[in-house]
Amino acid sequence: MSNTATYKVTGMTCGHCASAVTSEVSKLDGVSDVQVDLGSGDVTVTSSAPLDADKVRAAVDEAGYELAAA
Repeated sequence: MSNTATYKVTGMTCGHCASAVTSEVSKLDGVSDVQVDLGSGDVTVTSSAPLDADKVRAAVDEAGYELAAA
């Protein structure tokens, strides 16, 4: 069974931005898919189990962007 969650990421403006976020979030344990919508800033993550929001935030930070407050 997979879990899907959508996060709002600020600061992404181009394909390189989307690629950087996708790369870092994909490294999290259990993540099977990451889809980035540059227009909305939404990052939709599919994983085998619910993800710890702090780990997602750390991955987005590592990519150089910021997870918007919920």
